[in-house]
Amino acid sequence: MSSLVRVSLALAKREFTRFIRQPQRVVGTVAQPLLFWLFLGAGFAGSFRPAGMEGVTYLEYFYPGVMLMMMLFASIFSSITIIEDRDAGFLQGVLVAPVSRLAIVLGKVLGCTSIAMVQTLIFTVAAPFLGLNLGLGGLVMLLLGFVLTGIGFAALGFLLAWGMKSTSAFHAVMMVFLMPLWMLSGALFPLGNVPAAMKMVMLANPVSHALVIIRMPFYYGPATLLADPHYLTSLAVTVAWAVLCLGLSMARVNKRDQGVAVPAG
Repeated sequence: MSSLVRVSLALAKREFTRFIRQPQRVVGTVAQPLLFWLFLGAGFAGSFRPAGMEGVTYLEYFYPGVMLMMMLFASIFSSITIIEDRDAGFLQGVLVAPVSRLAIVLGKVLGCTSIAMVQTLIFTVAAPFLGLNLGLGGLVMLLLGFVLTGIGFAALGFLLAWGMKSTSAFHAVMMVFLMPLWMLSGALFPLGNVPAAMKMVMLANPVSHALVIIRMPFYYGPATLLADPHYLTSLAVTVAWAVLCLGLSMARVNKRDQGVAVPAG
């Protein structure tokens, strides 16, 4: 067990160190969602008047959605280092080392999650300007939402990146896959005003449940959240998603890729 923890933390530290040594990447990953939030929030401010949400500006409504976008995209796209490590020969060295395959999965996933959390936590400084004042309990619940969301989607990124041969293919697949998931999560518009068929899709979307456990701590304390069936359902779905993706990633790492058969003679 100590070896598992030690190797996992070493790999996670390597991922995080690689990230902070690229200041352009740090600035870009924070500035892009910030500008997206400001421009889109200002553009929709005049037309955002959903029933039951009087007094909530679009900047405030969209704020947790942008945080979700940062967690989602940063945790998954950080997994691209798996392809880079394979090309550099580092991944092959780790695979032949006498370490648990679970440590490889956990190390990469925790590293990607920590990268996403740092970016998103920087963005939380805007909360007081929107009148969203988090208490200690609310902050703990928000961090829990970040961790669970990051682990689930970092593990998904690991699963998909493991079998890919190029970073360009990974970017293409992820953008086609991720953007609809995020757009159909309720980040851009409330679920109550959409057609019934779309609402069913949105409710089945794991990203929608991740958004719930990120948004609700801004408005309710831990006692209220842990007694709310809607929050508990979304929490259970997010935990199940994280466990499922971790399990599939572990199974994928343990599966040996089949080589090309060479005909005899």
